[in-house]
Amino acid sequence: MVEEGDLRPTDPLIDVVSPLIHPGFAVDRPPFLPAKSLLLSPRVTKKTAERMVNDVPEMRGVVRIGEFVPGIATPDLDLGPKVSTLLAGCDVRADIFPLRTGPLVMYKQQSLLHIEFPRAGYPKIRAVEQHIGNPPEGLFIDACSGVGTLGLAAASLGVPHVVMNDAWYASAFWSAFNLEVNRDDLKISRVKIFEQMEDMQRHPVVHETVKIAETDGDQVIEVFQGDFRELYRVISPEDRMVTAIDLFDKKDLRGIAQIKTDWAKMVGGNVFVP
Repeated sequence: MVEEGDLRPTDPLIDVVSPLIHPGFAVDRPPFLPAKSLLLSPRVTKKTAERMVNDVPEMRGVVRIGEFVPGIATPDLDLGPKVSTLLAGCDVRADIFPLRTGPLVMYKQQSLLHIEFPRAGYPKIRAVEQHIGNPPEGLFIDACSGVGTLGLAAASLGVPHVVMNDAWYASAFWSAFNLEVNRDDLKISRVKIFEQMEDMQRHPVVHETVKIAETDGDQVIEVFQGDFRELYRVISPEDRMVTAIDLFDKKDLRGIAQIKTDWAKMVGGNVFVP
């Protein structure tokens, strides 16, 4: 980056790049970069990125980032999404989450989605385990699903009916894709995906609910794209149901409380914010 003029020799290391290992898992110390790691940088140019991918075996891809969260970071869908830019290589990577039933593998396209690297103790997974109970609740709703981690965790833990939803097209698509990736650990015989990435790019943010995927088999798992506040139109409430509303901004306590209150009135069941 110094040779190409992206950095000065005196710039601190933190200004260079932020690495993401592939696959990602919780670590208790900074990792050595294995082969095919993804690098994020606000200052890298395309020429430099191409040199990195071609010359450094640890590089999987290089993404130029900005001071924003890729995708949707607020319940106000009218603000519009922002995305990072893949400059070279591949920006698809995976994270691994341990469950008592086995590992859950979640793929994502990092330039289009916010970073949520697995944390020690996997607190969100533990929250899902706690709220679905054992035996599990009958319906689990992952209302702001991202790539489907919480919804597929619930499905892997035996919840018979799971709904995943996100208004951002990349999140909804990768939720459906990850359903296919983890199908062998679920009680399903088939995954039916109704829309592909290229089609969904034409409507990147959706208010009205659109079904993206569903399953055949003993478990019913559905993926939707749309505003989570419209999900009540396609959900049949059950006696034993729980909803995770994993909003990005958890500092707005008043707003979160109102969202939970509104959801309880429209849908019902147990509601939590992991």
